[in-house]
Amino acid sequence: MGTYTIAVLAGDGIGPEVTEQAVNVLSAIGQHYGHTFTFHKALVGVAAIMAEGDAISDATMELCQQSDAILFGAVGGSARYEGPNSKVQPERALFRLRKGFELYANLRPVRPFNALINASTIKADVLRGTDMLVVRELTGGLYFGKPSEIRTTAQGTEAIDTLIYTEAEIERIVRTAFDLARGRRRKVTSVDKANVLSSSRLWRQVATRIGEEYPDVELEHLLVDACAMHMIRRPNNFDVIVTENLFGDILTDEASMLAGSMGMLPSASLGTRKTAHGLFGLYEPIHGSAPDIAGQHKANPLAAILSAALLLRYSLGLTQEANAIEKAVEQCIDEGIRTEDLREAGKPVANTEEMGQQVIAALTHIAV
Repeated sequence: MGTYTIAVLAGDGIGPEVTEQAVNVLSAIGQHYGHTFTFHKALVGVAAIMAEGDAISDATMELCQQSDAILFGAVGGSARYEGPNSKVQPERALFRLRKGFELYANLRPVRPFNALINASTIKADVLRGTDMLVVRELTGGLYFGKPSEIRTTAQGTEAIDTLIYTEAEIERIVRTAFDLARGRRRKVTSVDKANVLSSSRLWRQVATRIGEEYPDVELEHLLVDACAMHMIRRPNNFDVIVTENLFGDILTDEASMLAGSMGMLPSASLGTRKTAHGLFGLYEPIHGSAPDIAGQHKANPLAAILSAALLLRYSLGLTQEANAIEKAVEQCIDEGIRTEDLREAGKPVANTEEMGQQVIAALTHIAV
């Protein structure tokens, strides 16, 4: 039995809807296993801009600092605050959290459930057996490089983004990938664009050097365009994929289609800071705020619920409880329960709240 504090930053759009279900599932875990979870809620994104003048306040950053982990929903979706001319963009909340807490390693597991094999557009015999973990570098690259701007020159308007990586940044994320691979199938695929980009040539040099320290782990190098192709052609051949910020963002959205829907993929963002129970981290579904369905109770909460399972595993050290949530989700899928994004003929369609309730009901029989 333990006592834990979790900062809940639900955000915008469907963020509050799916995060509520994740919180409910964590509360059920607490009841079954005798843990006490204290949830501290705060605003981020558009909601925070409107109420507090910034995408994330100093007070909210301090709240996160005092917590064991962060459960995050989604931000954005308001045309008023989108685009380069906006003084404050909702995404600033995520960027500040990542940089402020040095959450450099984003883990995105992709394992299609057997019962959802046909939900993907990929042929079942190609997809079957897929179980990959994408490790995305999260605090460097184009998203953080300066300058990044649109500017006027004598020749006309031009835009510039800066891509920069240091050897130390590459080494720590690649080493993370190799350490994780040792607990899996012992294969790392390092993804770059070394035939074009200097940053990728450095990436490949560092990955090769680190790989020599792990003779028990196979290292494969792939160009990002080739990786995108092979992710569709031979997804079950991948184990751990490690790549830089932009490539990881794009590839994991592609990988979500292997699982049938973006509503099925969780993520964990980890750094080096240790708490009394594990590594401090931020946990969120990979989907966005989906403003087109916000408030309609159609959102799939399973990615948020599975993110809560990752929170238990990595930040709180509660492996048995994390496994229970993942088994409960799989049981619901096996029983044919589907949200709108996974609709199948002849199977019931559950709304956001109903899916959360079904997972909690399944936990009753799984938790011991």
